[in-house]
Amino acid sequence: RGGNAADAAVATAFALAAVHPTAGNLGGGGFLVARLPGGTATTFDFRERAPAAAKPDMFLGPGGRYDPERHHWSILSVGVPGTVAGLHLAHSRLGRLPWKDLVQPSVDLARNGFAVSRGLAESLAEALPSFRKHPASLAQFTRDGEPLRGGDLLVQPDLARSLERIRDGGPAGFYEGETADLIAREMERQGGLVKREDLRAYRAVERRPVTGTYRGHEVVSMGPPSSGGVALVEALNVLEGFDLGGPGPRGARAAHLAIEAMRRAFADRARHLGDPDAAPVPVERLISKEHAAALRKTIDPAKASRSSTARFEWPAEGSETTHLSVVDADLMAVALTTTLEQAYGSRIVVPGGGFLLNNEMGDFNAAPGLTTEAGLVGTEPNLAGPGKRMLSSMTPAILAKDGVPVLVAGSPGGRTIINTVLLVILGFVDGRLAVQDAVDAPRFHHQWLPDRVLAEPTCFAPEARALLEGLGHRIEVARGPQGSAMAIAVVRGSDGKVLRLEAGVDRRRPDGGAAGF
Repeated sequence: RGGNAADAAVATAFALAAVHPTAGNLGGGGFLVARLPGGTATTFDFRERAPAAAKPDMFLGPGGRYDPERHHWSILSVGVPGTVAGLHLAHSRLGRLPWKDLVQPSVDLARNGFAVSRGLAESLAEALPSFRKHPASLAQFTRDGEPLRGGDLLVQPDLARSLERIRDGGPAGFYEGETADLIAREMERQGGLVKREDLRAYRAVERRPVTGTYRGHEVVSMGPPSSGGVALVEALNVLEGFDLGGPGPRGARAAHLAIEAMRRAFADRARHLGDPDAAPVPVERLISKEHAAALRKTIDPAKASRSSTARFEWPAEGSETTHLSVVDADLMAVALTTTLEQAYGSRIVVPGGGFLLNNEMGDFNAAPGLTTEAGLVGTEPNLAGPGKRMLSSMTPAILAKDGVPVLVAGSPGGRTIINTVLLVILGFVDGRLAVQDAVDAPRFHHQWLPDRVLAEPTCFAPEARALLEGLGHRIEVARGPQGSAMAIAVVRGSDGKVLRLEAGVDRRRPDGGAAGF
């Protein structure tokens, strides 16, 4: 219709707010990375923010004891949503089509309904016990309290009205007026902290991307408050000094080097990263080739490092994020990752609003000084505070070569997102795999602490696992799949001309897909 990749990404994100309640997204936030046809890159940060009343010790209960329920599942876990402001800012800077045209399809999906897929039906059934605690959630996602089945029509009239207000009023249709009143009223009823003033004060931010190079490829990703871009570029810089060989890092030697790079990137993530508007973050040093060279010298090719319990593990970040990649005819590329945090966020649907609220405050550290072997972290950079954005692992990424984008990728998966995107890139670049093969390849993850490698069941052959364990790595088979990467490759001929676009669709989770027009 004459639009571009930014228009497509915005329209799809709003559509997901209707059809993918697990992670979509009016009540959540995210990040968008864009590379324009001329090579200029930019990013949009619409991560949720803490309300003005937030405090570093707000997740401590009676007697000063840490309360995980308060941290992750109560009304106090809800941050100020950023999605509407972020999508509008990206559209205003990059889009072509009228805003109303991009929001209208989501209105139609909410008002007229859509057939529930089998995957969504199973997900809603799993969340049903927690929906029963919230009448508006139960009413929206069940049929008179009974689970929806695959093929049932899900109609969401309250959500349709909220989307209409966004369609007609832009951000003011969400952060002010009736929708803001509905959010504030539910906050007051449950004792939450988000007030009308917090909603009115929310702003998305256009930021400089994190950029690097890897074996002749330009790497573009998201900077803080996402840790994804910094950790991705740092790990790639470390690995660039090694010959990984073979079809991706699944052989024991290549896997060992990748694990050690992951370990060091996550250690720096823990030490240094947080909201850049709240305190300085040493991004340029962390993504420098010099820093990577120094880290590379600490890697023993014949022995695993040990992660000390005196250092930190980040608190659990929800895995129910969603990612979409878009490339248009002019080779404008967009990587967009959004989330509510856990599946269905806080599980709280705003009465009369029809959308779920996030539980992103759970991504702040637990309390000052509260760092334990169980994985709680009390370090300064990511403590809750008024207006702060909580640290994220989302890693929307674009690779370019010779001035042309060649790969657009991202994934859900909490802290595993960074390493999922890293492995897709390594398979694509080092292994020279087709994008679908790079997405299909088995995955593994190390995050500094706990000191173990989580590996998908088919990741390592017995011989490779034995060799890795012989080097000192502790291998643990993951109970489920790692991530759900969605990627696009731009395929060129020997003369450099673009031949076609290829999609890499992750089949680890239901309901992913690709479409071309």
